[in-house]
Amino acid sequence: MNPPLGIALKICATLSFAVMVACIKAVPGVPTGEVVFSRSFFALLPLVLYFGLKGQLASAFKTNNLKGQIKRTLAGGISMVMWFAALKLLPLPEAMAISFAAPIITLVLAVVLLKETMRIYRWSAAIAGFTGVLIILWPRLAVLQTGVAGDGETLGALLVLASACLVAVAMIQIRELVATESTQSIIFYFTFTVMIGSLASMPFGWVWPTRSDATLLIGAGVFGGVGQILLTECYRHADASTIAPFEYTSMIWGLAIAYLLFSEVPSLTVLIGAAIVITAGLFIIHREHQLGLKRGKARRLQSPQN
Repeated sequence: MNPPLGIALKICATLSFAVMVACIKAVPGVPTGEVVFSRSFFALLPLVLYFGLKGQLASAFKTNNLKGQIKRTLAGGISMVMWFAALKLLPLPEAMAISFAAPIITLVLAVVLLKETMRIYRWSAAIAGFTGVLIILWPRLAVLQTGVAGDGETLGALLVLASACLVAVAMIQIRELVATESTQSIIFYFTFTVMIGSLASMPFGWVWPTRSDATLLIGAGVFGGVGQILLTECYRHADASTIAPFEYTSMIWGLAIAYLLFSEVPSLTVLIGAAIVITAGLFIIHREHQLGLKRGKARRLQSPQN
């Protein structure tokens, strides 16, 4: 174990994903289905190379739960479509802030679907997190109350929220898949299946990209694939509880990219809401770590060696 290396890889992963998002946001004229295809197709290149170098390529094609893989792909694939569509409508900092609701929604779904126990501490954090999301969304919802139709940013905010809900569903599905499936298999089947599924959008207006757009689409895929590799590698060097808080460094990258490349400055409402959501997420991570330590201690006490 090498926690500093694990943390560094996690931070690099969030940076890679942030660059991927910037590439996608920079091609507003390319249809969303085409963007999803490009992101998936070009992500396969570094992923296949990585699996091959690690001697894991064969295991990437093996699955013992094809039905579960399809369920995870449907949830994750539709979420990706919504997320990419929202990036064309909404300022990047606001979109990223709303997307941070996904871990909190996952926590609630784990109670509903997996019958996990959630006590007052985690319920309090979840309620605080949803309050933060509501603060971010409120200006958009207020637009709906005025009867103004066709507000693209309001639609974008709702798409991000729906995407976060589907990400949570996908995370629940992954919790079940890891019991029988390898990490390589989960990554490969998702990326490949989403790529194939996105071809169904071709009759709805794909365009021949310009040279600059093509470069950005390739970059989105490559950075997405590299980000996935870095994310996989970081867990080899540190515990999940050590690495998880650094997921929120993506907000730093998002703010920097939004300002430098798109001249987007988040409103005070977005910053306050994001701070509440991130604080709630960090509290949940801390609480999960504490509970993990308690469970580990209980198992050691129950061990026959004791």
